[in-house]
Amino acid sequence: MGNIKIADIKAEFENTNIEEYERLFERYSSDERIGVIKLLGTYKKKVQAYHDEEARMYQMFEFERKYNDLGHICGVDEVGRGPLAGPVCAGAVILPKKCDILYLNDSKQLSAKKRDELYDIIKREAVAYKTAFISHEIIDEINILQATYRAMQTAIGSLSVRPNVLLNDAVNIPQIKIKQVAIIKGDARSASIAAASIIAKVERDRLMEKFDEIYPEYGFAGNKGYGSKQHIEAIKEYGPCPIHRMTFLKEEWIPKKCKYI
Repeated sequence: MGNIKIADIKAEFENTNIEEYERLFERYSSDERIGVIKLLGTYKKKVQAYHDEEARMYQMFEFERKYNDLGHICGVDEVGRGPLAGPVCAGAVILPKKCDILYLNDSKQLSAKKRDELYDIIKREAVAYKTAFISHEIIDEINILQATYRAMQTAIGSLSVRPNVLLNDAVNIPQIKIKQVAIIKGDARSASIAAASIIAKVERDRLMEKFDEIYPEYGFAGNKGYGSKQHIEAIKEYGPCPIHRMTFLKEEWIPKKCKYI
């Protein structure tokens, strides 16, 4: 074994599926070089972390297993209730019965990079998925709660496959004639709700990044419309822009002369 470069052993691990690491552990277990021992230790920790994630995901499918016999199970969640600007977005996702996607979680607990990765996987693997946006104008007109319900109703109604059960993040959606299960902190407890949270978060964030190009003063690419100190100071200096939720703004923030409206 001593004639095999440690860099080559590392490359072999990197090019091997983690589920096949045991074969490599056995192959290099007799190599007494310190570098190899450390390398094997690193990849054994990686295997343990992988198994821990599998166990976590098994728990994340608890509600999906519970209602499995009823048919298609749809996770529903929203993002963007709190921002001062931009729309609210709801996601609805029906995952396959045999779903092996790892790392699904409350979108706020994931990095932007991991959300983007999972977004592509969810779209590829889902039986059906949909997002729906409700604009800032409608939010101002009917209030954020009703706008959130409307976004959820629209997303569910636009699915290519009709769900039999809705798993919702802590709400019961009015005017929906489908069995609903409201789960407190559902985006961290249900894989389907987490998936809905992720696709809604990614799509809303990307939209706010586009708005940042149109209205660069407010830092929308970074704050996504939420009331950061920088965002509020920009409102005080420039006034609101056409995508601000006027009912969310304090009167004292708005200057006499506004740049956009």
